[in-house]
Amino acid sequence: MTTLAAATNENFAEISNVLIYSAMAVYTLAFFAYIAEWLFGSRSKVARTAAALTPQGAARKAAPTVTVNKAGGTAVLERPKVVVRAATGSRDVPDGPGAHGGDERGDLFGRIAISLTVLAFLLSFSGVLTRALSVERAPWGNMYEFNITFSTTAVGVYLLLLALKKNVRWLGLFLTTSVLLDLGLAVTVLYTESDQLVPALHSYWLYIHVSTAILCGAVFYVGAVGAILYLFKDSYENKLATGGKPGGFATSVLERLPASASLDKFAYRVNAAVFPLWTFTIIAGAIWAGDAWGRYWGWDPKETWSFITWVAYAGYLHARATAGWKGRKAAYLALVAFGCWLFNYYGVNIFVSGKHSYADVGMGALQSVGF
Repeated sequence: MTTLAAATNENFAEISNVLIYSAMAVYTLAFFAYIAEWLFGSRSKVARTAAALTPQGAARKAAPTVTVNKAGGTAVLERPKVVVRAATGSRDVPDGPGAHGGDERGDLFGRIAISLTVLAFLLSFSGVLTRALSVERAPWGNMYEFNITFSTTAVGVYLLLLALKKNVRWLGLFLTTSVLLDLGLAVTVLYTESDQLVPALHSYWLYIHVSTAILCGAVFYVGAVGAILYLFKDSYENKLATGGKPGGFATSVLERLPASASLDKFAYRVNAAVFPLWTFTIIAGAIWAGDAWGRYWGWDPKETWSFITWVAYAGYLHARATAGWKGRKAAYLALVAFGCWLFNYYGVNIFVSGKHSYADVGMGALQSVGF
């Protein structure tokens, strides 16, 4: 019976590997479809944000002159020039049309890319599930399992936002690129054979703590992409508003993204929404540490960097609500906070020894993130 169970688990592990590689293949097709969407969109004649921001564009948008009869003569009164930027992040700029740029063929490729992303998500989700069946536990007991679960969750967050009719299709190319890199790293460098956990990890807190940490990381990633694109779009809009002329490539790409104010709001909302869950993740890890090790907090490197990450995101949210720190300064803080999260996972796991270390690169779930 034991031999049969072992053979069954091995079969599930092989199926999981096939599904993960299949997901990578479909993600690659989706990546090229997103590329095609951007390429065809660059050829379309869209209403350009630049036209609304340059002095010439502002002149075209200004109201016509007003004539007033005065003492038998005619006085021509012109309205004041349109102010396109009164304060940081306060431009009145419409959102771009999206990656397809209004081009029908580009839009078709975009919809194909979404369909492929959904298929790849289902394959990767099935790969994570069969991995769980092969080890008969939660599928995040080492860095390989955490990576494949993390990438699947990040794509799931993206698809959920699309299902909620949010304007995030522009995120697809950046997401599939990073997911392919993440999965490539997982199957080449981080791959670990199916194995059981050390005794300290056999707890229901494994499901609670690590699952919330994975979800938080996926949402933080989406927020970080929004913050990066905000910085590029803000620089682009600022250059146009001051009479500059961005390069053709920057214009073609950035004019199709949402306005900088929309990207700033998007990044803030997703980070603010998940921050309470990250707080719960740290608290849950402390409770689990108390059960496993007899103490709730010991300033282990993983615990320390989890707290540093929490402080960084708390600082970002406070800065975002403070007038003097809105806009670019807050976006930089968001990226610093996500950098702390990345170091908490990769840096601490690989380069720093501590109580959360369990086995070289195939580290325990507590070392994966959080605790």
